[in-house]
Amino acid sequence: MPTQTRQTTGPAAQQQGSHHFVLTLQMPQPDRGYVTATFAGTFTPRPGDTRADSYEVMREQITQAHPHLERANVLFFSLERNQL
Repeated sequence: MPTQTRQTTGPAAQQQGSHHFVLTLQMPQPDRGYVTATFAGTFTPRPGDTRADSYEVMREQITQAHPHLERANVLFFSLERNQL
């Protein structure tokens, strides 16, 4: 089964967000196995947003940029404060 992985982050010049996220999507491909894509970066939720709200925003932005992943399954999602 071939697997294709893509990692993206925001532009280096952009200020880091208050949270770090990792989102992995997988889409079956007829006769070719699966396409798996991992996206990572920083994100600042709007005041009052929940983790679920943030997930929906990130998923929408990713699938707008990569429409072939619109119906992909979520394999992994993490959203944590971006501080050590």
